[in-house]
This record gives sequence, structure tokens and C-alpha cells, in this order.
Amino acid sequence: MQQDPLELTKKLIACESVTPSDAGSLKIFADLLTRYGFICEEINRGNTKNLWAKYGSGSPVFLFAGHVDVVPPGADGWKFPPFEPTEDEGFLYGRGTQDMKTSDACFAAAACEFVSKHPQFKGTIALLFTSDEEGDGKDGTKYALEVLAEREAAPDFCIVGEPSCFKQLGDTIKNGRRGSLNGKLTVRGIQGHVAYPEKVKNPIHSAAPLLAELSQTVWDEGLPPFPATSFQISNIHAGTGAVNVVPGECIITFNIRYNPKHTAASLEKQIEDMCRKHDLDFKIEWQESASPFFSEKPYFRNELARAVQDVTSIKPEFSTSGGTSDGRFIRQWCPQVVEFGPVNDCIHKVNERIPTKDIACLSKIYFRILERIFLSEHDGN
Repeated sequence: MQQDPLELTKKLIACESVTPSDAGSLKIFADLLTRYGFICEEINRGNTKNLWAKYGSGSPVFLFAGHVDVVPPGADGWKFPPFEPTEDEGFLYGRGTQDMKTSDACFAAAACEFVSKHPQFKGTIALLFTSDEEGDGKDGTKYALEVLAEREAAPDFCIVGEPSCFKQLGDTIKNGRRGSLNGKLTVRGIQGHVAYPEKVKNPIHSAAPLLAELSQTVWDEGLPPFPATSFQISNIHAGTGAVNVVPGECIITFNIRYNPKHTAASLEKQIEDMCRKHDLDFKIEWQESASPFFSEKPYFRNELARAVQDVTSIKPEFSTSGGTSDGRFIRQWCPQVVEFGPVNDCIHKVNERIPTKDIACLSKIYFRILERIFLSEHDGN
């Protein structure tokens, strides 16, 4: 019996799987996939659960990667309870409908249908689900891949089911992402009374020329298909709360989204050199949350584009815009990683929803790419 992706999506939405809880959603997948002959195992650490499922053997190896965790529902204003999946006027409402339980359900349904129709196909289909993508991710996909890489063949192709589309299902495939570098800059001064400027050193004044330079710097002109590197200050904090006290330090947090023209190390050096040029007494704490990645080989992304076109008659565009995803971890193991999933217009928002008709369509696209990979002659390049 074919698994209905809509009903499976509803079951997942009903699981209150706020990071890092899976709230029983991984058991739903394990029970389903086991019935269709997949070998399933959990690869857990701490409070995070990861599910690895595999069917078949040998190459090519096709991996679907997803996450079952969601962000908290947030403020009041939901039209329907966020963990009670509700159909209304052509939409399915619920936390995770776009990000990304629908993709998880659609691929699982497609994979089950494919192995039931083609049980002797040549190759391997694998699924990896985590409950820690919306959090810090250290015990999620990253950890599971460290375990799997020691004993499993590297995937040839991978789809990460992030919501990738812009206006309608099928219009966008993400074939790379920018890197993300966070900085916490502390500029030290001398605290004192505002009426005695000769006895103080105001760190806000000291930092201001640097911040002006950083905000106006053109880091590059882009590296097609990547957009230009961007710098954004996210917070500035200084002061004791008193209007007549010059603070002793100013703390600035910022983020850089960068393309492959740069590395985290080169950006760190550039900014630290700028701080020295402005003669600041400073320290910077760095955190690289993602390195840029790009799937250079055209074969897989073009096959997925054809699968999308086969089902929707839409020719998708390729894009590297947006934030980070677990693709940054998978790219180190799998050479051809793309992201494809629903329209992204209300993720993390109140009243997250997806057109009901898109659910069956997305599952058909995932089924079609399995057909194109496993039932067609190709060289994988």
C-alpha cells in the first residue's frame, strides 16, 4: 500500500518536536521504513536523536537529509494550534509544514514507493534525519556523519529537504550556500565621569571609525553564482545605564556571510588588521558557523531540475542565497549536495503553512529523481 505523504506530514506535525526533541517523530519514520525493508538505526548523542535508514547496496548511493526538529511556535496569533495539523482553504497549517517536516514525509513516501515498485534496483537509498538542526547542531547531522563516515560508503548524491523555492514549488534549487562567520569584538577604554574627558577613554568613540569602515567596506563583487560578501552588525552594548558615566568597554557583535573568495581565517585577519590600524585596545572572539560550499559538478543538479520539470513543467533556477543548512556538513562527505523543498515564505513564522496540493507534487518530484538516478544510464558527472 502506497504511503500518503499528506497523512504522514500530519503525523509529524502533531509531534511537538522543538529542538532538540524528536517527540516520537523518528519512531514514526523507523516503523514506516522498516515495513518497506529499510534497515534503521539510531545514532544518538546527548539529548539529540538521529535516524539512519538504508535500503540496497552498492553504488550509486543516494542520500536524503532532513531534520524533524522545529523552532518554538512563538507568539499568540496562530489561526489553529501549531501542533494540530489543520487543513483550511487549500493549506495545511502547522509548525514545520515548510521547515521541514513536509520534505521529510514526501521523501520517505517516495522512497517507500520506489523500493516497493523496484525492489531489485541497483544502488543504495539512504535517509538521515536529525532532531538538532535548529539548535547548535553539534550532536545532529555533524555527529551522525562522523560515525557513518567510518563505516559507510560516501553518498554520490544528496538532497537536503530545506524549503528552497521562492514563489512556487519547483522554481528554485539551492546548489550551494555562503559561509557564516560570527565575531564578538570588545573595545576597551577607561571608565570615568563624562565631565572629565581628559581622565577617560571612551571605547564607543574609539570604535566608531572602525565600525564606519567595516559597514562601508566592499568585500568583493560576488563570485557567480554567489552574491557579494556582506557584513552586518547585530548588536552594540556599552554603558552602565547612567547618563554621566563613560563606559569602560564596548562590545560589538557582527556576522559576515561570505562566498568562496574568502576563508574564515582570511576575514579574521583582515578585520583584526583594521582594528590595529585604528589603534584600538581590543579582543575578538570568533565563531565560524558554516563554511561556503558549492556543488560544482552539473550532473545531479541538472537531473533534479529535469525531475522538477517532468512533474511541474517549471524550469527551476539555481541559487546560493539564504542562510546555512546541514548541507555544510554533508558537503564534506558527499560531492554533490543540493537543497530542494517547499516554498519558503513563512518558515519560523506564526501560521506556518503549505499549499496542500504541493505535498503530493513534492513527493512525485522526489520519486522522479529516484527514477532518473537509479533507472537511467548515467556517468554521475
